[in-house]
Formats: sequence, structure tokens, C-alpha cells
Amino acid sequence: MRLRIAAAAALALTMTMTACVPSTSAPESTPADGGPTTGALKVWLFDEPNRAPKEAVIQEAITEFTAAHPDTTVDVQYIAVETRGERFKGAFNDPASAPDVVEFGNTDLPEYATAGGLADLGPTVSGWAEAADLTADAKASATFQGALLGMPWFVGVRALYYRTDVFTELGLKPPATIAELTTAARTVRAKKPDMFGIAVGGKYTYGAMPFVWANGGELTEIDSPAAKAGLKTYTDLIAEDNCPPQNCADLTGGKTVELFASGKAAMGVIGNFNRAAVDAGAAKGKYAVVPLPGVTAGSVAPAFAGGNNLGIMKNAQRPALAADFLTLLAGKKYQAKMYDAMGNLPTLKSASDEVAAKDTFVKPFIDTINAGTKFVPLDPGWGKIDASAVLPTMIEKVATGKASIDEATGEAAKQIDEALSQ
Repeated sequence: MRLRIAAAAALALTMTMTACVPSTSAPESTPADGGPTTGALKVWLFDEPNRAPKEAVIQEAITEFTAAHPDTTVDVQYIAVETRGERFKGAFNDPASAPDVVEFGNTDLPEYATAGGLADLGPTVSGWAEAADLTADAKASATFQGALLGMPWFVGVRALYYRTDVFTELGLKPPATIAELTTAARTVRAKKPDMFGIAVGGKYTYGAMPFVWANGGELTEIDSPAAKAGLKTYTDLIAEDNCPPQNCADLTGGKTVELFASGKAAMGVIGNFNRAAVDAGAAKGKYAVVPLPGVTAGSVAPAFAGGNNLGIMKNAQRPALAADFLTLLAGKKYQAKMYDAMGNLPTLKSASDEVAAKDTFVKPFIDTINAGTKFVPLDPGWGKIDASAVLPTMIEKVATGKASIDEATGEAAKQIDEALSQ
């Protein structure tokens, strides 16, 4: 359902007009009168390597939107993901160049929120019937200092891909616990020495995080006993009896996908968004997917919930129209269409249930989402931690024997604390 302009104007009435450089304090809002209800609505969406299917869905939404909003047009610019930071900074500081509706990565949120460039969507969501379908985890990943600054549009998570033919040959069952996973991995390596049991890498942070979270650890307390237990399980797999350090200590997420797809690994923690890459390799038709298991049978290791949000710029000229267009795109109808077009997992439960019913491949990923996902700390300092490769360096040092778990996590914890306290 779409939020009507009259309701959306309530959002705008809470907003304060500003022509200044955005504050670095709490997020502010947009023009006080809701802006014009006709004219050109400006939208920025991410460009894609294969944009045509996405563009077709967006054009369908535009046609529906303009039919319901006479004398309105929608000007969509597809911006390069690689240079999005510069474009957003420019728009934050120059109201004249700012779009109304934007797509942004959920890991971009702390930086954009600190710049004060995004409007609070709380009033929009409170008047939108479909908002009840959003999970608490989805909302949390788009919330900064108590303000909902993004509408989760799609999510991507990782689960456990495994080779069904190899498991059948060796009499193995899909692992129900992390302990069973490690045993299966070492069994494969022992009986098929030309194959890695599970592809794990020192530079594959998103593959390691679930092991930490499954044990009750947190990234902000990476040197806690719980976090160290998870890291030990993960780094112990970077060994000759599974994935040798000389091959795997610097393995990235992309390389993990390549190893599984090419048939060189029997398992891998891989995303729903990697399906096409896997099906392009030797593993096509020989694999299945289950949620990455947790410590106890029946539990699921929390996955990192990546994805993109839709937002309204603080400097939007047409915030009421922007709210209508945002809720149209973020609704069940167009989330389902975006899955069909791009394979993007919906964030609305009704849409994800519909997708799962017609494509059984996504069920393990949706089960993973429903079990509860995790996210990196929503703090501007996390960007520094990420850029400095704090976590990959920690994992690599342990995997190569350059540091013990205690030494590596202690060093990483200090760097994390320093970055988050600035």
C-alpha cells in the first residue's frame, strides 16, 4: 500500500528547512511544507552490471506512480556504486543538487547519518500499513541513534552450500551443528585430499562472523571468551586437515565462491546472491543449501545481513511525493518484482514468504533471516576498522601462527575500541 500525500505531509511538518552545510549532530528533516506535489521527483538508484531488469521494474513503478500523481514525473539517475560516497557528500552539502529519494547500502548508514543528510522516516513508516511486515532486525540495520533513516529494500545473507554428490558418496549428512560441520569438513579432506572440506579464508570476514555470533560473541568484544571460542573454531579450519594456510590464509569471500563453484571445495558459506556464479561452475546441479548451523542442534548461526535501503534526503524538495514513491518501491509488490528481476531477497515477510513458495532455493536463506541476523556496529568508526582490515588481519595472524588467539584478539579489540571511541 502506498502512503498518500496527505499522510506523508505529516512527515514534512516535522522537518526544518536549512540551506546550510548539514550538521554532524542528530539527523534533521526536510522542508516544512511538504514541498510541491507536482513536478519532477529526483531519484538516485545504484547502477548494476546488468541494469536492464532492474530498470524495467523501476519503470513499471514510475508508470503506476505518475498515474496516481498527475503532473508529476520521476527522474531516475543510476549512479555508480564505486563513486557513491562522493555523490552523496556533494548532495548533502548542496541542496540544489540533492535528489529526493535515494538507494544506499546499509553499511553506508553511519557515515551518511553523521553527515545529517538523511530524513527520519519514522512518520512515513508509522503511516504505512506494510511496515508491520518489517522485522526488528531489518529496522535495526537502518536505525541510527534512534531514528529510522532507511527503508530496508532488500537483504542478502549467507548460508551453507554443500556438495550433495560428495556427501552421498561419503555417507555424510548435512551438518546440524558447527561441530558436525567441522567433522564433515575434515572427513572430506581425509577421504578426498584433492578437495577442501569447507572453503574458509583469513580475509573472508563475513564467513567468520557467524562463528563468533553463534558462540555468543560480539564484534565490539572480540576478545571475550565467547568470541574467542567462535574464532578458534573458524581458524582451526584453516589447516592442513581442511583448508591449508598456504591456500586459505588470504582467501577472500569471492575466492570462496570460486573454490566451491569450481568443485574444489565440498562446502562454503556463500550468499543467495552468488547463485549464478555457482551455477556457472562445475558444482551446478550437484549442491544444496542449508542454514549455517549454530552450536546446538536446530539452531542457526546468525548471518551478517547485508543489503540496500531506500531513503529520503534531508534536502529533498518534494518530501511528500518522495514518501509516496519510496513506500511504493519498498512495498510487497515491487519487492517481489525486484526478486524476479535481480534475485534481491525481500525484507517484508509477506513478500519473502511469497518468493519462497515459488522458488525453494531461497528457503534456507529466508530461514536464516527469520532465525535472526546480525550487523556491524552502526558507528562511523566502523568504516575505519573495515578500511584498516582489523578483523582479516586478526584472523590471518592466527591462521598463519603469527599470533595466538589471545594475542590477535587483544590487539584487534584495542583497535576497535579506539576507532569506536573517536
